[in-house]
Amino acid sequence: MLDIKFIRENPEAVQEAIARKGTNPKLINEVISVDKNRRRILAELEQSQAQLNIRSKDIAKLHGQQKIDAINEASMYSDKVKKLKPEAEKAEAEYREIMLQIPNPPEKEVIDGKSDKDNTVNRTWGEKPEFGFEVRNHLDLGENLDLIDVERAGKISGSRFYFIKKELVILEFALIQYAFEILVKEGFIPMIPPVLLSKKTMEGAGYIPGGEDEIYKTQDDTYLAGTSEQPLAGYHSDEIINYKNLPIRYAGFSSCFRREAGSHGQDVRGILRTHQFDKVEMFSYVLPKESPKEHEYLVSLEEKIMQGLKIPYQIVNICAGDLGAPASKKFDVEAWMSGQDRYRETHSCSNCTDYQARRLNIRYKDKEGNIDFLHTLNGTAIAIGRTLIAIMENNQTRSGSIEIPEVLHKWTGFREITRK
Repeated sequence: MLDIKFIRENPEAVQEAIARKGTNPKLINEVISVDKNRRRILAELEQSQAQLNIRSKDIAKLHGQQKIDAINEASMYSDKVKKLKPEAEKAEAEYREIMLQIPNPPEKEVIDGKSDKDNTVNRTWGEKPEFGFEVRNHLDLGENLDLIDVERAGKISGSRFYFIKKELVILEFALIQYAFEILVKEGFIPMIPPVLLSKKTMEGAGYIPGGEDEIYKTQDDTYLAGTSEQPLAGYHSDEIINYKNLPIRYAGFSSCFRREAGSHGQDVRGILRTHQFDKVEMFSYVLPKESPKEHEYLVSLEEKIMQGLKIPYQIVNICAGDLGAPASKKFDVEAWMSGQDRYRETHSCSNCTDYQARRLNIRYKDKEGNIDFLHTLNGTAIAIGRTLIAIMENNQTRSGSIEIPEVLHKWTGFREITRK
């Protein structure tokens, strides 16, 4: 949610900014109109309530006709208050509803563009592996080694679910241990959050309205988390944090659930784009002036994790039209996947500035005692399924076995997965 005062004072700038994200700039005119009506009703209600309080106090002091007049006036203002209260509630609801539709404006340095086709590569790391044999994709490798079973998962859950088995399960937990070892040393607090979230939390994180097609909703009006970012964003909702305690950094592990509406083709084979997957997510609460630096820091940790696994990758600048509602700036890490002969997204890292903090009412108190909204950021540490794909496809051998990255050996207890 944006600062309404800033919108009132800079409507053209906000219109131009949200238009870069593909949002109709006329929405700002509607916001200003709704806000004007809301303030008018609230002012009338406040004035009527004040006059009612004055008349109510006068009644006890007056006598005769003056008392009767005061009673009549108090009754008039009481009726007006009763009429205005539901109008004020309706106006507040309309105001919140339309404010929730405004995305976080992109930073000025974010490149223009309408979709992921307009994103640009910032830099690359690592050498793509070369093979002297026909390269297999992760599903062929996994089925041959009895590590992945999508057929039986489809039988019990439907398409785009999977079982992972045997050594691949051990490899998943090794990746989790690996990520947490790095992040805990950096001061991140380990967290396992709930994955059923209230509508208020999902709205506060910035995923509704607008993202309903990708989110699973239960019959109890709760939502399944698509990422640990969402519950971690709401963790300090309605709190005021002392500036001395910032930054606060969390590392959350959870299963994640997404509809993946519109996915098709090779993407839905195997475990690349599924309805359920596991992930370790980084989340930071910081002072506003520190968020650009924090953004770079989170990206550096993503790179450290990938370099330790020796997975080649590229850093991608996300254009304004592909940012999504909460982010003001975003980078993706795309891992090289030999079985697909292309880079695929494994990590994202976003600076959400004060957008989520305003929606969730998360503030900080500075050393002068002033209170303002802090900034939030999030970044993937390990997206398990896609990282498993990169390891499997990039470390396959002619015989169909899979070599394990050296940094994971202490947790796996084996260096290679071979056909038994």
